[in-house]
Amino acid sequence: MPNRKLSFLLALGLGAIAAGAALSGAARAGEFVVEKRAITDMKAMFGQVESRDIVPARTRIGGVLASRTVDEGTQIKAGDVIATVADEKLALQAQSLDGQIKALQSQLDNAKVALKRAEDLLPRGFITKAAFDQAKTNVDVLQHQVDSMRSQRDVVQQQMSEGDVLAPKDGRVLTISVVTGSVVMPGEAIARIAAGPLFLRLSLPERHAALLKLGSQVALTPRGKDASSDVVTSLGAMRKGKIVKIYPEIENGRVLADAEVSKLDDYFVGERVQVYAPVGEREAILVPRSAVTTRSGVDYVRVLRREGPLDVAVVFAEASEPGMVEILTGLAPGDKVQVP
Repeated sequence: MPNRKLSFLLALGLGAIAAGAALSGAARAGEFVVEKRAITDMKAMFGQVESRDIVPARTRIGGVLASRTVDEGTQIKAGDVIATVADEKLALQAQSLDGQIKALQSQLDNAKVALKRAEDLLPRGFITKAAFDQAKTNVDVLQHQVDSMRSQRDVVQQQMSEGDVLAPKDGRVLTISVVTGSVVMPGEAIARIAAGPLFLRLSLPERHAALLKLGSQVALTPRGKDASSDVVTSLGAMRKGKIVKIYPEIENGRVLADAEVSKLDDYFVGERVQVYAPVGEREAILVPRSAVTTRSGVDYVRVLRREGPLDVAVVFAEASEPGMVEILTGLAPGDKVQVP
């Protein structure tokens, strides 16, 4: 009899403990009211990395490419010398002008000596006023000739300095079209430079043209990963950007849009990457990811009812909002879902 009484008390105590644990679990659990929400429908597509400006570095004179200081991929600043063009004719012209300047300078020195002698003799009457004026005129003429030759020498020197091919803007060298020793013409492009920030150019089917909006958010798939890969499970973990320009012309059934994404400097110009871009809005049911449990390969959500909680089998997909999943089947608006 005492043993039966002890067993009864022990069972009663265990039941109280279980009831307390259940009440404690219920107290810790919360509820989430299911409702339809408008979400942005994102479409996976390819975008191409482009440079805001691609400018050529051109020669200003003709001649032979004497040297080159950059290669493909080199980062340069505006005004940097990327190549030098040499023209032998300019050097010969400079030598010829230097010789003429020296000859005229010698004549000018002699003319100045003659003018000084004439200035001394004129007051004493040993030369006429006409001879003095002639000596002064000779000095003026020779001085103007020397100045003219020096100006021509400066022009040749400027042409020689224009043999330096300068970078028009800050950027990265994409291609170089000539090699050292090549004959180049004035205005010929030596290199192409990607200047300005990099951006993504998107090409969407024209049925999405009316749904595109400036400022809409885009998500860049991690480099080297496919958009459908299991590694990419949520848009929340992707690099974000926004659409900054929509082109008004549709060509070959495609509409073009530009999106700015930060930190694209390590990408190649022309590289194709996968992105998610908004193509419209739709209504969907979202619940916290923690509310979904999996047993025997089936996903369940616990629905709180007046009769008691019920585990409902659901089919869900990953949502773009972090920590949430989209319920495809199994729940209806107004259901109360238990969450931890």
